Amino acid sequence: MKRRLPRFLLLITVLTAMSIGLLTCGAHPAASYDQSPQYGDGRFHNAAAKKTSLGAARTLGVLWRFLFDKPADATPQAPIPVQALTRQALLDAPDDSLWRLGHSTMLLKLDGHFWLTDPVFSERASPLSFMGPKRFHAPPLSIEALPPITGVIISHDHYDHLDHAAVLALAPKVRHFVTPLGVGDRLIGWGVPASQVTQLDWWQETRVEGLKIVATPAQHFSGRGLSDGNRTLWASWVIDSGRLRLFFSGDSGYFDGFARIGERYGPFDLAMVETGAYDADWPDVHMQPEQSLQAHLDVRGKVLMPIHNGTFDLALHPWTEPFERITALAQQQGVALTAPRMGERLDLGAPAPSTHWWRGEAALPLPAE
Repeated sequence: MKRRLPRFLLLITVLTAMSIGLLTCGAHPAASYDQSPQYGDGRFHNAAAKKTSLGAARTLGVLWRFLFDKPADATPQAPIPVQALTRQALLDAPDDSLWRLGHSTMLLKLDGHFWLTDPVFSERASPLSFMGPKRFHAPPLSIEALPPITGVIISHDHYDHLDHAAVLALAPKVRHFVTPLGVGDRLIGWGVPASQVTQLDWWQETRVEGLKIVATPAQHFSGRGLSDGNRTLWASWVIDSGRLRLFFSGDSGYFDGFARIGERYGPFDLAMVETGAYDADWPDVHMQPEQSLQAHLDVRGKVLMPIHNGTFDLALHPWTEPFERITALAQQQGVALTAPRMGERLDLGAPAPSTHWWRGEAALPLPAE
């Protein structure tokens, strides 16, 4: 009993942190979304019902495993290589550039404009600064060092995709925030001017500075506390500059919506597809690598870039496993794959093959680009 008491107290602390998460990051979106086919009974819904349900007992079991039964290699044992960036390097870089800043945070330079996806810069993906998944690496550059940002594209409101502190710090230098329904209302509640926010339902589109942005379906869920589940919508995104067409999956389980996206908007020069934080206990909302590869094929991607990995410890698998599994699968299927280091520039016109950086010896941050 004495051995288990501290663990029990830690479990209670985590549950308490989850329950107060909403208090630390703003109120529920209050707008009505009755016009959305995805909305009903006060919440958003996936197109298909979940095939599995954890239930309270299994959820606690998963949480227990997450806290106390993690393998040692779920996190890196030494620093991983990060290419440090400077503002001047970004300004000097050619158009059609991408830098992965971590997890699902991508910095794009298209037609002279900078764009961010799911910007997370905080040390933890959590409502609390002292508890929750901690970064494996620092961002390649700070928010302060970023050049002016034309737009931020957000897939959903989970903590590893929507960073309250980052949004507040970014707001003065961002001209537009593009979000799924409800997520924009959350930003407005945090103080972002409504004039800077565009909210889209699935299959709706907007144009910003010549860039076509389409909200496309995903199979996931939303919420930042125990009482606001699915009050906001989740989405994947089509990003079309006219010269390049990109797909950003956000978070999703595998579903037939990928094929519909491919039919309507494919092929894609680069498909950034979630490959990480998966588990047999939550197959409806996160894909196994085999499904990530199939999603890439479904959307008719030319080059696959696995994302949602390498930054946060969000599952029970070894931290390098998503990279290794998707690399092996892509080789078997003859799929071109790129997985740049954090901070490394990727030429979107000719993405470089992976260097398998995660296999190397531990390395300190690399010199600034």
